[in-house]
Amino acid sequence: MALRQGTGSWALTYGASTKMAVEKGSLDLPRKPGVYLFRNNDGRVMYVGKATEIRSRVASYFSGSDGRVMVPRLIEQADEVDFIVTKSPSEALTLERHLIKEHKPKFNSRLKDDKSYPYISLTKEEYPRIMYTRHPPEGSRSWGPFTNAGAAKRIIQLLREQFGIRDKSCKGDEGCLAMHINLCKGPCYDPEGYPNIVRAVTGVLDGNATVLTRSLQKEMDEASESLNYERAAYFRDMIASIQSSLSHQIIHSRFYQDCDAIGFSSLGDTGIVVILHAKGGVVQGKTEYPLIHRGDVSESVSLVLSEHYAHRRPPKILLLPTEIGEATKMWLKGRRGGAFEARVPLRGDLSKLRMMADRNAEILVVSAQKNSSGSLEQRAANDCAELLGISSMNHIVCFDMAQLMGSERVGASVVFRHGRPSKKEYRTYKIRGDWEDDLRMMEESVIRWAKKQKEWPDLLLLDGGETHLSTITRSLIENNLSGKFVLAALAKREETLFIEGKEPVILDRRGRVLIHSRDEAHRFVNQYHSKRRRKSSISDPLEEIDGLGAKKIQSLLRHFGGSRGIEHASVDELKAVNGIGTLMAQKIREHYDR
Repeated sequence: MALRQGTGSWALTYGASTKMAVEKGSLDLPRKPGVYLFRNNDGRVMYVGKATEIRSRVASYFSGSDGRVMVPRLIEQADEVDFIVTKSPSEALTLERHLIKEHKPKFNSRLKDDKSYPYISLTKEEYPRIMYTRHPPEGSRSWGPFTNAGAAKRIIQLLREQFGIRDKSCKGDEGCLAMHINLCKGPCYDPEGYPNIVRAVTGVLDGNATVLTRSLQKEMDEASESLNYERAAYFRDMIASIQSSLSHQIIHSRFYQDCDAIGFSSLGDTGIVVILHAKGGVVQGKTEYPLIHRGDVSESVSLVLSEHYAHRRPPKILLLPTEIGEATKMWLKGRRGGAFEARVPLRGDLSKLRMMADRNAEILVVSAQKNSSGSLEQRAANDCAELLGISSMNHIVCFDMAQLMGSERVGASVVFRHGRPSKKEYRTYKIRGDWEDDLRMMEESVIRWAKKQKEWPDLLLLDGGETHLSTITRSLIENNLSGKFVLAALAKREETLFIEGKEPVILDRRGRVLIHSRDEAHRFVNQYHSKRRRKSSISDPLEEIDGLGAKKIQSLLRHFGGSRGIEHASVDELKAVNGIGTLMAQKIREHYDR
């Protein structure tokens, strides 16, 4: 067992890795709270889970008692188990959330954009500052989260204009520009009166916007009386913005709501969690979280709860679509700091409210599914992912090479996003080495590309066959770049796809996005090659033959290994090249016989 030193609030942690080939009884795991991580042989995290007792929780994956569909696949694909011990189950919940965001495991549900939502915060200082932040400082008072970042920024702007609350540290007694233009009335301006400003701002964020709206109403009336209708309209719009935001209880629901209803719906791996905020049976507002759903409703809901209540106080009653773990309940109770109840209502008014949240989630997930997969291109990407058993095919990079007479040796890569060409991401490569074969040219291009990447695709596709696949695989391993993405090669003959670690697949219509990307890479590299040849005034005799384009010339060169082989080939040998018929073969032979 290896010893790990944790950081931050995790204090001392311990790590171990155990090959999955061993029996579950030999897994050397502690009987302590914490998180566990399933990894593959490359060290990539495939799943993160939390547990009150790590040993028994991990053992359940091998006993058959865990009925989740993904568990057998996880066990089959994982090679080791790591763990991190925490002081309590509630700390394990928080650590699990951070690790999911960091590693984006294949089998975990996770928020769609994998980022924190923004909050409005007042810092814990002698003279508090107002902040727009995704990570509220420790000890601060926070309102949110906002799924609409623009709304949070507008509220901060209004509060600064109306009350003069500061948004940054003061620079000295002489004040700063914000003070001189009346956006700050902090300690440089009026230290004795600043606490009153803080109380007023807190009151507005807590839901009492009367002071702010009255002030704006007065200015609107004055502007209207002086016939300055444009300025009056500005104040009118500001009042409407405040009333719209605050009436929906988006930023201050935690201070007086007594009930939140959680709704959930999913289609495939697209999920939506909706939180309806209610008081006295009246719905006050709604917050929605799109996420990538991996089949476990409890896990998806718990993930959103840990995000939503990380910086806000949970209500007294939480209405759930399914049971959640005791660790999550204890964490929520600790966040509330008082009486708290989490229940799954089956009848009565609370059940109706909970079902209303479900209906909202259903509407939103259908809309999200239409937006994400409504186009033919997205459906093509989804069909291909299903065909190959890959979770996503929304990001494809495809490579092809081109050369003529050993000169102007170039390569190119094209990118497809959600089934569509992303032309701004196309790249060309002028080969630097002295290679004359496509394999070495492609090897150079792929490694140059890989060393500059900050985002890995779902699939890297090569225009070629098994030899291309094995050569590039070996080169990636040598450069410590393997395991970052799925690698495949598409041979034109019968459209056969060779995939690293899998049996070859003959593509049908479900693989049309790969054929399209291969053909687009071929078109793009030949276009670049022609441009290079024109630029350097290079002319090839084959180009003089009517009907013989760059694509067929490329096929001839590949088949015969260069122009000399073409020059001495018979008509029958020329006919054996893909795309060269009898008439074209005779034209080529006649051209060289002149």
